[in-house]
Amino acid sequence: MRSDGATGAMLPDQLKRLLRPSYALAVVVLLLGLAAVFYYAYSRHERELRATQATFEGYATEITERMRQQVTYYDLILRGGVSLVASLDWPTAEQWGDYYRSLRIDEQFPSIVGLGFAPYLTSGQLQEFQLQLRDRGEGLFVVRPSGIRREYAPILYLVPGTPGNRAAIGYDMYAEPLRQAAMRAATDAGDTRMTAPVELVEDTGLPRVQPSALLYAPVYRSQLQLGSIAERRDTLRGWVYAPIRLQTLVEITTLTLQRPVRFRIRDVTGGGSALLYVDPAMRDGKVHAPPAFTTTRDIQVYGRHWRLEFESRPLAEIEAGAADLRATVLVGLVCALLLFGLVLALAMTEARADALASRMSESYRRSEQRFRRTMEYSAIGKALLDSHGIIVEANPSLARILGTTQDALVGQALGEQFADADDPLRTGQMQSMQDGVHRITKRLRRGDGEVRHAQLTFAPVPGEVGQDVVGLVQVEDVTERLRAEAQVRALNRTLETRVAVRTRELIHANEELESFAYSVSHDLRAPLRSIEGFSRLLRERYGEALDETGRAYLDRVRNASSRMDELIDAILKVSRIGRSELNPRATDLSRLAEEIVSELREQDPARQVEVGIEPGLVAWADPALARNLLQNLLDNAWKFTAATTAARIRLYRDDHSFVVEDNGAGFDPNYANKLFRPFQRLHAQQDFAGHGIGLATVRRVLERHGGSIRAEGKPGEGARFVFVFPEPPAEESAS
Repeated sequence: MRSDGATGAMLPDQLKRLLRPSYALAVVVLLLGLAAVFYYAYSRHERELRATQATFEGYATEITERMRQQVTYYDLILRGGVSLVASLDWPTAEQWGDYYRSLRIDEQFPSIVGLGFAPYLTSGQLQEFQLQLRDRGEGLFVVRPSGIRREYAPILYLVPGTPGNRAAIGYDMYAEPLRQAAMRAATDAGDTRMTAPVELVEDTGLPRVQPSALLYAPVYRSQLQLGSIAERRDTLRGWVYAPIRLQTLVEITTLTLQRPVRFRIRDVTGGGSALLYVDPAMRDGKVHAPPAFTTTRDIQVYGRHWRLEFESRPLAEIEAGAADLRATVLVGLVCALLLFGLVLALAMTEARADALASRMSESYRRSEQRFRRTMEYSAIGKALLDSHGIIVEANPSLARILGTTQDALVGQALGEQFADADDPLRTGQMQSMQDGVHRITKRLRRGDGEVRHAQLTFAPVPGEVGQDVVGLVQVEDVTERLRAEAQVRALNRTLETRVAVRTRELIHANEELESFAYSVSHDLRAPLRSIEGFSRLLRERYGEALDETGRAYLDRVRNASSRMDELIDAILKVSRIGRSELNPRATDLSRLAEEIVSELREQDPARQVEVGIEPGLVAWADPALARNLLQNLLDNAWKFTAATTAARIRLYRDDHSFVVEDNGAGFDPNYANKLFRPFQRLHAQQDFAGHGIGLATVRRVLERHGGSIRAEGKPGEGARFVFVFPEPPAEESAS
């Protein structure tokens, strides 16, 4: 009975302990934690859905605005074409093509198939228009489809000249109802108008064709403001138009935009519904779950009403991407349970916790936390050392650098890790390093035997009361940096060696060139003088003893030796240009050219040549070399215009280049690269005398200055030489 009474007395005591405020607090903490986790999960789920929907709406708006802006660009292109047609009596095909190429439409607007112009003609004007085109040399202009109609709008120009565009020339767009409706609407409104979806003439016969549309901009004969529809129709000249592939338009518009949405475009003008574009993900034939969000955007596109229907991903896909939310909820539950366990543990050890809390200050706790985090997450190896250099505590980075574990490092002497025999931690100098911060670079040996270079920083750190901690060492592995520095130094030495070798080779090559020039100047002239002298004596003394053929042979020998002497002079001129000192300054090319032309007129007074020299041509060049360059170019022009009735030579500036051109014999452009090679000639010697060295000298002069030259020409139409001198130095330009 006593035992039963004791047992009954224990139950109220256990209930009392369970009902203590600290235990009740643990239960309340658990319930609050669970409630907070579930509330956070619910609120975050709703926020993410709202944010996803806002992002979806933003993408829809941005795509719509991009579509509207892209079509506006097309309108600007058409208006430029309207201005071109309105400013001319009648634009030529070349002018139309130049306008198209100037806009780089192929690169910037790949959805535009081409840019065209179609005149407005009545049945009575068509034949007269065809005759005018034939008189202008553009051939017979055939209109398709054939037949007599009251009004015509045949395609006159359409660039670029692709096979499809060329095949479309002559097609009467007024004969097709959809095109005619858009053209009439553009005429009456005096503004750009777009057709309903049509099949382009360029796509006729193709198996699968993108949906396309055409933009029309009217052109009027009058540049004044036309107030009424009747005035616009009476002064109509035609239309500038552009065929557009709608799918390419959408792809280009959204090329740089992330597209977490799917959409289709419909033309709903006048209550209809024509599909213009559908996202590939919506036409793959698969059955998709309903989207989480949908929206539509309406835009007015030059007389057409387009509706963009957007769909987001299904709700399941959106929620499937919220793995972090589930992880957060799980972590929250774990934290709530851990918090409950912690509060429970604190409740069970309340007295002990109070005793510990009384000895710990908030400042110490925060300082300890900062130190621990610095040790734990630092990328630099760190360790606490005692007065004997023994590791008391090490962080993960130090264990990784030394190739071992944190537990294995604790209790070891740091000096044992280094390969240097005179390591201060081995020789008992640790006490002397406690006076301040010391930095040294030593070699360490990893656990796998590899030797690495490390930079050590020793600093004194006081330990807790009763703890033998005197210093902190930071270890940074600098092996790769030292290797990279060594490689850079080695590469520098190699580069210096190569530069020295190349310099010696260049000096040697220059010496050989000077030796060659000396040989040409002296050694080759001696036998030439002998040949010329003896052949002259042979002609003078024994000419009567030779027959006519012998004397002719003798004359050929003398002529050949004379020509060889001239070629030697030409070679020496080229070599002297390369060796002469370069003294560039502001040089008046116009004055030099006038002096050279005056000399040419004095040498050949019978020639009547029209020479035009633009005044004020100044280049940054060596005056002597610049005169040599102009002398050769103008001599060439003077020589090759000898057979031209109205010879003309010009020197002028074209942007940053100088140009010498003539209307002389010209040359085949396929052989233009041979002009600047020594002794290369494109004309027979009997037609135009010379050695083929002048233009080679010109190129050598420009190369010495850092400039360039190119030649343009056609046989019988003259030649054009375009050359560039470098810009003057910055200080010269400022002065």
